[in-house]
Amino acid sequence: MTEARLNLIDKQIMWSRLIAVVEEQAQTLQRTAFSTIVRESGDLAAGVFDARGRMLAQAVTGTPGHINSMALAVGHVIDHYPIATMQPGDVFIHNDPWLGTGHTNDFSLTTPCFRDSELVGFLACNSHLMDIGGLRDMSSSTDVFMEGLYLPILKIVDGGVLDETLLAVIRANTRQPVETVGDVYSLMNCNDVGCTRLLEMMDEFGIDELDELADHIIDTSRDAVKAEIAKLPKGTWRSSLMVDGQSEPIELMATLTVSEGNVHVDYAGSAGMTRHNFNVPYCYTLAYTSYALGCIIARDIPNNAGSLEPRTVAAPQGSIVNAIKPAAVVARHLIGLMLPDLVFGCLRQAIPDRVPAEGSGVLWNIGASGPRSSPPRFGEEFMVGVVTTGGMGALPFRDGLSATGFPSGVRGGPIEIFESMSTVIVWRKEYRQDSCGAGRMRGGLGQHIEMENGIDEPFFFNCAFERMKFAPRGFDEGLNGAAGYVGLKSGGKLPGKGRHLVPAGERVVIMSPGGGGIGDPRQRDRESVEADLRNGLVSAQAAHEVYGLERKPSDASRTEPLREYQHG
Repeated sequence: MTEARLNLIDKQIMWSRLIAVVEEQAQTLQRTAFSTIVRESGDLAAGVFDARGRMLAQAVTGTPGHINSMALAVGHVIDHYPIATMQPGDVFIHNDPWLGTGHTNDFSLTTPCFRDSELVGFLACNSHLMDIGGLRDMSSSTDVFMEGLYLPILKIVDGGVLDETLLAVIRANTRQPVETVGDVYSLMNCNDVGCTRLLEMMDEFGIDELDELADHIIDTSRDAVKAEIAKLPKGTWRSSLMVDGQSEPIELMATLTVSEGNVHVDYAGSAGMTRHNFNVPYCYTLAYTSYALGCIIARDIPNNAGSLEPRTVAAPQGSIVNAIKPAAVVARHLIGLMLPDLVFGCLRQAIPDRVPAEGSGVLWNIGASGPRSSPPRFGEEFMVGVVTTGGMGALPFRDGLSATGFPSGVRGGPIEIFESMSTVIVWRKEYRQDSCGAGRMRGGLGQHIEMENGIDEPFFFNCAFERMKFAPRGFDEGLNGAAGYVGLKSGGKLPGKGRHLVPAGERVVIMSPGGGGIGDPRQRDRESVEADLRNGLVSAQAAHEVYGLERKPSDASRTEPLREYQHG
């Protein structure tokens, strides 16, 4: 144990160092990952925990669904493997959706960190693996057992000795054995780097354990969030949200209550579990609800066990936001990523000056697969994915971000990487003009993408999209953003969920949604309207009819460029 108590400056410096430790841990994972969604888009989480399993710091690199689910992961490991049974060199692995990040494609690894044979803490991480077997169509599974390899909490390294049998099981249950095993090694390696840096920090500051530092971090963060909650109006507010679903629309409902030192969200009234695979385990519901609350009331406070504590969540067991095993959950993000807009719907009634309009929410990830040659040869095929995004809703004080992953935090992936790993050619990828919801502050724009196979063969296009039937809503006279669209260039709309065969020589067209606007569009600053028009974000027609930017009479016959318009 550390003999002398740490002073406040030491604690603050070490707190910052912990954040640096886990950021290096995350960057190590991102640099060494085989999975493109991790390497290029940052779909991961990394964190350090004390010896009791409380999260002390999480990397800035990462996504809320991974980070806030990971906050509970070490506690689950301790429940299955008591601390007294752990030894240096142990590593634990699992992808249980109900104990991890909500679906089986995300592997979670936990490494106990020892100093002089004494356990001082844990390093944990998780990331998305591209293929773990199961169905290729993300819309057709009806239970979790159809969704690929399912690992309970297991010890993959025992006292420094790798379990080759377990690794062989993982390798045998994927279409991409090299990449999948490589990702497992990447996850183990990033925890090793984190542990090394943690021990270096402890040596530098001469401490033998993290208990005093951990209490400072958690208590300070909890108090800071409670102080922010104390500034909010007290009361209860309700909101609802319709999402496309698959065979029928899904209604989500939330009740948010602000009391002294606590914000509580209850999802009673939301739809029940569905036979489709966008049911949400409670851990993922908790993750995105906590994130939504954090964005509005605790955005400057570091994320850890203390700052998460005053944000509580309830969801009826058996509802779509608290699914029961063995529900199909592989596409849990289709509902989970909509929860922030639902929470914002409650907060908008209490603190409207801080809350955005609705945005695209769900990522518009593009998956493609097919042969690498024409005619096709056995065993030669590609299977790739790239993250694409839509528009964020406007805020009362600024425009929404365009083509951004909010609220997921995942970055859009480079098309060049997508093309280099497949035969697909992306012919068009640009902002979708007029997709932003007009307003005093407009929403962000979605994207217009077109792609086809570069060889004379069909290919499969996989999609699991939302906001095609129910567009992101604007508020306070702001207009809705554009709804999403998927179809073939030759004509014909495609369902937003499923695995579609794109004929040779045909292009598939993807238009992601735009964010909703806030305020009367005709009150928008004229220079901002002109800039949007000049940059091609809004059309001349929209500038005139929606925003009220008038043509000069002398130039009435002209259609371009911007100089044709004057202030209305």
